[in-house]
Amino acid sequence: MKTIKLKIPNRKGIVLNAVLELPVNQRPNYYAIFAHCFTCSSSLMAVRNVSRSLAKDGFGVIRFDFTGLGRSEGEFADSHFSANVEDLIDVHKFIKKEYEAPSLLVGHSLGGAAVLVAASQLDDVKAVATIGAPANVSHVKHLFSHDTDSIPEKGNIKVNIGGRPFNINKEFVENFDKTDLPSIVKNLRKPLLIMHAPFDKIVGIENAQQLYLSAHHPKSFVTLDDADHLLTDAKDSQYVGTVIGTWAQRYFPAKENVLLDTEGEKLVGHLNLVEDNFTTFLQTKNHSLVADEPESVGGDNFGPSPYDLLNASVAACTVMTLKMYVQRKNWDLKEVFVYITNSKKHSDDLGLDTENPGYLDHMSKKLKFVGNLDAKQKQRLKEIASRCPVHRTLEKGVVFDTAVLE
Repeated sequence: MKTIKLKIPNRKGIVLNAVLELPVNQRPNYYAIFAHCFTCSSSLMAVRNVSRSLAKDGFGVIRFDFTGLGRSEGEFADSHFSANVEDLIDVHKFIKKEYEAPSLLVGHSLGGAAVLVAASQLDDVKAVATIGAPANVSHVKHLFSHDTDSIPEKGNIKVNIGGRPFNINKEFVENFDKTDLPSIVKNLRKPLLIMHAPFDKIVGIENAQQLYLSAHHPKSFVTLDDADHLLTDAKDSQYVGTVIGTWAQRYFPAKENVLLDTEGEKLVGHLNLVEDNFTTFLQTKNHSLVADEPESVGGDNFGPSPYDLLNASVAACTVMTLKMYVQRKNWDLKEVFVYITNSKKHSDDLGLDTENPGYLDHMSKKLKFVGNLDAKQKQRLKEIASRCPVHRTLEKGVVFDTAVLE
């Protein structure tokens, strides 16, 4: 997958660090924003895993650092909850201008509360997913280990949050009491997915219950079983991303494949030499795929190589031909595997007596059958495997007719 680093100025002129995760074909169907947890950053493993999982489902996902966190500019004391919501809205505005309006918001912990508030103010947002989100924004105040009553006299104080020191001020603390999250959720009226671990020790499961009861349908709840609050086990964050991507399909229908026009032919291939390296987009009337070269030869490895696709064509045609044959014969073949390798081999090594000895294109095709077949049946299937249309096309050779279109 390709990532694009972004620098996004918020309304106060503070530059926020952001990363745009793109799907393999680098052409998102929709855009989503991920808001990280309190005192975390966009580089947290769980944030990356969820974002990349959503990218596999066709989303372009923007993960960014709130003011004063990660690699974003600003002071943590200015990163109170209202400022987080403002950052989210500013990122949404930037992406809408430069790319397309994000229509899915995903938030983890306090970031989950922030996306709920932001979604209530953004008409372009069509759905929201939260992970371990609190039902009351002031919930996070219990994390301050220092006596915050001393703030009015001192202005700023240093507190310990999660084992790390942060400077906070009076506005930072008081801001957490200004948001009535249950009322906002009640009036949201947008599809909502709530994900929460029942034994979350940081934000208890009762928060998920309160959010769910406050929301109107369509709403969904998915338990995260024994996951911890930060989703430190990679399998948990990968699961979260997979579930959100599957859930979103109901509210983000697959877009018609109109990226490339085949101009009346059966397939078109396109490479933008300015924007891309070797990544080539291929499209038939109903399907699209990506080809690339491996990194070892200067590619980005976003898809199979041209020869990989050639091998795939032979393999697919072979197994389909065998299926049709055994169905007619009513033979007991349950599965078939075809292993293909193309290479260059010398005619002498192949035992061929040719007029001009030299290296020839060679394809190795190995078959594995699963079923109740005798030796005679397997031999017959070996013969049939060489009769698939693609195999025969390559074996006989092809006459090309190349033209240049204006």
